[in-house]
Amino acid sequence: MNLEQATPPLIAVIGPTASGKSSLGVWLAEQLGGEVVACDSTQRYRGFDIGTAKPTAGERRGIPHHLIDVLGPEEAATAGGYRQTALAVLADLRRRGRLPIFTVGTGLYLRALLEGLADVPQRSEQLRERLRLSAREHGPGHLHRILRRLDAQAAQKISAADEQKLVRAIEVCLIIKKPLTELHRSGRAPLQGWRVLKIGLAPDREALYARIHARTDAMLERRSILSATANCVQPCKAAAQWTMQSPRFSNLLAATPSASSLGFAGNLQCTGFKDLVTTRSCKETL
Repeated sequence: MNLEQATPPLIAVIGPTASGKSSLGVWLAEQLGGEVVACDSTQRYRGFDIGTAKPTAGERRGIPHHLIDVLGPEEAATAGGYRQTALAVLADLRRRGRLPIFTVGTGLYLRALLEGLADVPQRSEQLRERLRLSAREHGPGHLHRILRRLDAQAAQKISAADEQKLVRAIEVCLIIKKPLTELHRSGRAPLQGWRVLKIGLAPDREALYARIHARTDAMLERRSILSATANCVQPCKAAAQWTMQSPRFSNLLAATPSASSLGFAGNLQCTGFKDLVTTRSCKETL
């Protein structure tokens, strides 16, 4: 037996939103004796179900799913935290001889797991708030211009509209007093002991958009949407602000004047919102 045969496989199913990653993951687990490991930043939150497309109990078909509903709304989700918990899950699956099948909704989390993370400094809420205030004062593109001056390579990889990632990149540059790119080149510990197999899904674009629109309609038609908004979205907005800044949810909040507004569902069912969910969800996943 050669080394490659002795190394257990790890499957990562990647693709845009609504491309069928979850259902394929369950099918593979059934066929190959595996268990599904969610790789999605928003699915980690308990009670945060609308908009996250967590597989239902019926859709899981008895297959164990890991790293879903593991955080409360007051807890911050980070790539480093995900990697730590994912490594623990992998150790357990290896011990039990089960095949890990990752369904990837957050590409950053998969990269953190496979490539490792540099030893980055802790968050500075004071610095973050100053940067957000500066962005509001100077308008669109301000944070991206700052990052270009501090780390041009990092700026090329981050959208000018992604405030969350821009704030973090600038924060790290200012704290360590050198480019973030330089930090990432050193100190990483990539995943070892697993043979990674990636399965990429690339459905027809028009068919994909139709599925995303149908999924959005189904989510918004749930009778619990108003109570879920009152009980989950607002606490998460205050306590896990980074999640709400995701393109997937920031516009949902903007369209929601109040949790008790009777116009809530109507505002979200507009074609413009569904188009925004379609294009941004695809980009966010990839």
